[in-house]
Amino acid sequence: MSTPEITVRGGGVFGLSVAWACLKRGAKVRVIERRAIGAGASGGIVGALAPHTPENWNDKKQFQFDSLIMARDWWPEVETVSGLPSGYMRTGRVQPVMDDKGLDLARARSKGAQIFWKNLAHWSVDQSAGTTWEPPSPTGWLIRDTLSAHIHPRQALSALAAAITTRGGEIILGDGEARGQVVHATGYEGLLEIAKEMDQPVGNGVKGQAVLLNHDAIGQPQLFADALHIVPHLDGTVAIGSTSEREFDDPTSTDGRLDDILRRARLAFPVLAGAPVLARWAGIRPRAKSRAPMIGGHPLDPDAFIANGGFKIGFGMAPKVGEVMADLILEGRDTIPDSFKPEASLT
Repeated sequence: MSTPEITVRGGGVFGLSVAWACLKRGAKVRVIERRAIGAGASGGIVGALAPHTPENWNDKKQFQFDSLIMARDWWPEVETVSGLPSGYMRTGRVQPVMDDKGLDLARARSKGAQIFWKNLAHWSVDQSAGTTWEPPSPTGWLIRDTLSAHIHPRQALSALAAAITTRGGEIILGDGEARGQVVHATGYEGLLEIAKEMDQPVGNGVKGQAVLLNHDAIGQPQLFADALHIVPHLDGTVAIGSTSEREFDDPTSTDGRLDDILRRARLAFPVLAGAPVLARWAGIRPRAKSRAPMIGGHPLDPDAFIANGGFKIGFGMAPKVGEVMADLILEGRDTIPDSFKPEASLT
């Protein structure tokens, strides 16, 4: 039997994850990226790997949970093969409880976590200890979960690309010839191309802005408060994000919306008040119409595949997206939830 050949178009986290999963199963893999690895939304700076709430359970929440659990072994393997850090660490997350109604809901979700998370991770409601690395909580209570993790997006993509080439895969920047089965992982531009060809909305791009501070909180949990993700990276920086903008003129410019995020973060967390700004980032995240990742057979080409629509949860979903796509492409096994298939965004 000949070695299967796979070409992945797109060097973001979905494309590289599919390539890595196929490569590990013995396929000959080529990645073609027109610009640079992580040129799109995957090249951001936040890297919050956070779960959906443990209630009203569905296929999307189960898929994300499975992927977050997989990540504990998946990213260290990438680091071992590549010799590079990914910035992955499962340190959990802390959120404030804003009022008595929220406290009742948080405790109910704690019971849901016992059912749906199956003791692989925990959700608890605890009284504040009053440390500087806690969100202010009007009730004095905090939600802590042990499932949330963080990753350094740019480090992770560099490590994943290096792991692919170390194992014999090929990465081409610019134009390249597709060989064998083709997977399109081309971000929001790919969604817009499909929409134009089919003359119907299937997805779009949502702009996000984030900021990186020089502040050492290594090993601390990520924080979520006032709609802000505050992520302490392992290189001694803290990322804060992000906006969600449906309308924009310049996809890569930062503006007053980011200034507002920084102001709110420093007001809520005085420990960050004097931290210098290292970088400001803006980019466009691909959002499928269904709000779930769009993975499976390509809607325009019956002989091709698609892995797109990671939106805000691409890195958290990536380990399992890679595996189920490898199941489909190499073994013909369709283990993809119906809500993730392209058809869910075509109705």
